[in-house]
Amino acid sequence: MTAPHGSWPSPFTAQMIAQASPRIDGARFVGDEVWWGESVPAEGGRVTVRSSSGHEILPAPWNARSRVHEYGGGAWTAGAEGTLFFVHGADQRVYRLSHGGAPEPLTAAGPSYGGLRLQHGRLLAVREDLRPEQHVRAIVEIPLDGAAADDEGAGRTLISTSGFVAHPALSPDEKRLAWVQWSTVRMPWDQALLHVAPLGGDDIASTPTRAALQPEWVSDDELLYLDDPSGRWNLHRVRLGDAATPITPADADTGGGLWVLGNRWYQPLDDGRIVAVRTNGADEIVLISADGAAVELLTLPITAGASVDDARGSRVLISGAGRTVGTGLWCVDLDDGTITTVTGGAEADAAWIPRARPVTFDGPRGPVHAFDYPPTNPDAAAPAGELPPYIVMVHGGPTAHVSGAASTAYAYWTSRGIGVLDVNYGGSTGYGRAYRERLGGQWGIVDVDDVIAAARGMVEAGLADPARIAIRGGSAGGWTVLCALVRGGTFTAGISRYGVADLRMLAAETHDFEARYLDGLVGPLPEAESVYIERSPLSHADRIDVPVLLQQGSNDRVVPPSQSEAIRDALAARGVPHEYLLFEGEGHGFRAAETIIASLEAELRFLGRTFGFEPELGS
Repeated sequence: MTAPHGSWPSPFTAQMIAQASPRIDGARFVGDEVWWGESVPAEGGRVTVRSSSGHEILPAPWNARSRVHEYGGGAWTAGAEGTLFFVHGADQRVYRLSHGGAPEPLTAAGPSYGGLRLQHGRLLAVREDLRPEQHVRAIVEIPLDGAAADDEGAGRTLISTSGFVAHPALSPDEKRLAWVQWSTVRMPWDQALLHVAPLGGDDIASTPTRAALQPEWVSDDELLYLDDPSGRWNLHRVRLGDAATPITPADADTGGGLWVLGNRWYQPLDDGRIVAVRTNGADEIVLISADGAAVELLTLPITAGASVDDARGSRVLISGAGRTVGTGLWCVDLDDGTITTVTGGAEADAAWIPRARPVTFDGPRGPVHAFDYPPTNPDAAAPAGELPPYIVMVHGGPTAHVSGAASTAYAYWTSRGIGVLDVNYGGSTGYGRAYRERLGGQWGIVDVDDVIAAARGMVEAGLADPARIAIRGGSAGGWTVLCALVRGGTFTAGISRYGVADLRMLAAETHDFEARYLDGLVGPLPEAESVYIERSPLSHADRIDVPVLLQQGSNDRVVPPSQSEAIRDALAARGVPHEYLLFEGEGHGFRAAETIIASLEAELRFLGRTFGFEPELGS
């Protein structure tokens, strides 16, 4: 059939998108099974733990979710005999769940826990205590007998600091602890140290690092870790007391922004081999032999969101998504070459789901990287000569990354005749430190320049209708949306999801982890206050002259509702077409199925009204 872009009939409904491709949250070998964490949108985004035997290990209403550093991570782990340890989202206590039993608390109420690691039969965790009389973070050992369930003092504090810590790792002889630590005035991708200390001692040794990640012991006195002294995160090896040496350095990143505590970019095997993620725009999985030779595992379909979650013998658990497959978890036997799909990873229907096309545009400060998802529908075509509307997607962070992958969420748009351009603007990870540091002091300028360059590049290539280009982003991406609309001249509609509108308000209200993030992105306060005012979209809301859709979670502690409401009020005062949706109970990011549905349908209706097409919502 022939129909205008945006009005093509589509099988992808908002209900489908809300249920599609649940997020995989870590995986473990447990006995003869594989266990993995999985989000459940139909249950408010609750994270459960499932097994390859078909059982749900963690039943409702229990929710494996940490809030350490606000973004959490590492909220569950398991013993080989089948005992689950998890942080419950409602109270942030650590619980133990044994076969046939009910969850039993292992920690007292008050602090938050995350980054759980069960090593040599000992349960380690990152503890964050933000009560006024405490306000400290620590790496702790949690007694497995429940002795600390009512008495915080019964647990063992291994390291305590007013800064931030991550990635605790216990040496094989259980005599030393390694971890990553950074100060409250720097972000971990700017500067983070690798520390080693004897258990029960204060003699902390630091390995000179730039932005250390994920230490792993390979012997009693030898460590692997990630760092980027060359401008790329690569593997390094260090024997205590000696200088570190890089392992098979590459022009790609094994590592990324340390937003959550559960990330695993590599796993060492017992025989000396290493399985690792490498990112240069897209992800690839490589096997590094004991002599340092690296070979890509070409039989794996993963190109985005890759994580090497666990290893046992020659088998490795790897999660992620790819250009031809949705989010999934695979078990790879490196010796016999077999690959078993544990969950997800369904092959995408190429007739409906576009392959992400890597594209690069010329920007004011160099190349701008992005992924293009063109309109794709086997049963519909636009009238001759009609160019498609496009949505320019802006990821959050801003120190984050998107990789091209099969996406039903994007097919929701492309199947209706609306193109999607996903931009890794300057400041994004995945292209090295120099690309990441473009944003230093320039947030609201470089990111805006880059998304504008990408949008104009699509127009110049004859791929997008210049009169129908929307920009959409959440959190830091929402900031870029609003800044781009203030700039004017390129985008004809904007969708901001829990976006930043006032930098001073953000600095005053945001949480500890990002309390000094703006120092590097904009400048320190109070010295740079005039820059904060000048750069904030709220200061120039009178320049926004295109329709705007604002969406916000009522419980958002990273970007509180006051941000969206301030820009809403400014638009209303001038009569600029806008809509404001407040979703009760949602935090920073929408998790509940009903919220995802309502949000997507509202966005489609908004674009239909703005761009002049009749959208088909589906049923």
